[in-house]
Amino acid sequence: MRLTTKGRFAVTAMVDLALRGGEGPVTLAGISERQRISLSYLEQLFGKLRRHALVESVRGPGGGYCLAKDMHSVSVADIIRAVDEPIDATQCGGRENCHDDHRCMTHDLWTKLNDKIYEYLASVTLGDLVESQHVKNIAVLQDKREAVQAGKSAAYV
Repeated sequence: MRLTTKGRFAVTAMVDLALRGGEGPVTLAGISERQRISLSYLEQLFGKLRRHALVESVRGPGGGYCLAKDMHSVSVADIIRAVDEPIDATQCGGRENCHDDHRCMTHDLWTKLNDKIYEYLASVTLGDLVESQHVKNIAVLQDKREAVQAGKSAAYV
């Protein structure tokens, strides 16, 4: 599989955004802190997500990002595709040249696996992930950690 951190981080950031989006625009700095993803990396990812109309940016004080679509209409596959993440288990990238410039014996196996993976990721929506009790519990812990850190910062001011 070639699903790298780009796809994983994009999905994680979108879940964070969806969880907190009801409160208004969500800052990338907030997502960065909660999910421990580099702010510059998030900026790159959100540029791609915006170009694919999955998020909208809000400028100015109180600005940030919002979902551009209902969370139940955005699949995990949509997010991964938006950040140019290949979903490909073949060794040749689908070019059928992995065995001395010819198709290997197991090419169809890996191609069918690609189809199944894509089918699964397309069946899971951002809303499904947000509604998961496990995800909600993690979000509560992150919010508590963020509040404690904010309290420590305020004590030093």
